[in-house]
Amino acid sequence: MSLKGKRIGFGLTGSHCTYAEVMPFLQQLVDEGAEVRPVVSYTLQTTNTRFGDGQDWIKKIEEITGFSVIDSIVKAEPLGPTIPLDCMVIAPLTGSSMSKLANAQTDSPVLMAAKATLRNWKPVILAISTNDALGLNGVNLMRLMASRNMYFVPFGQDAPEKKPSSMVARMELLRDTVASALEGKQLQPVIVEKYKYMNE
Repeated sequence: MSLKGKRIGFGLTGSHCTYAEVMPFLQQLVDEGAEVRPVVSYTLQTTNTRFGDGQDWIKKIEEITGFSVIDSIVKAEPLGPTIPLDCMVIAPLTGSSMSKLANAQTDSPVLMAAKATLRNWKPVILAISTNDALGLNGVNLMRLMASRNMYFVPFGQDAPEKKPSSMVARMELLRDTVASALEGKQLQPVIVEKYKYMNE
């Protein structure tokens, strides 16, 4: 499926080490002709790390998409009734935001955008990046996997020796996951060998 002309929300939560990996695939959606509306969590906006400053990431995201970031719950709410999306991507999705999404807590712009998309029965595509997917957050991961209109970028363990509960999406499969989700299908297989990929 072509993504040209599709209006896609793209949310980024606080997995700071994953932003550099996500950017080329955000660019890929834009290059294919999608209208990409960026949404950023409060954590991204306000946190500076060794992986970069929040405001620098916002500048880069705005340069790629051509749109100002949606940075508040109030600004995200119209993505349901006024500016409806064809789908919503959250990449990266942290364990904290995953837990909140699975339990219907809407306390950030990204989660509000997801809620606004789901109210219109449109797909939400999740690219996880969390240290506890196989730990306490496992129940939330499974709840979302069993939920209607939730689709996952295939994911796997990224560092099983050092972080055995950690799982991260293979971001290079983001575009194909979006295309499949727009057709109501989950890209398969969902569980992949992320560790081997990261060490090639």
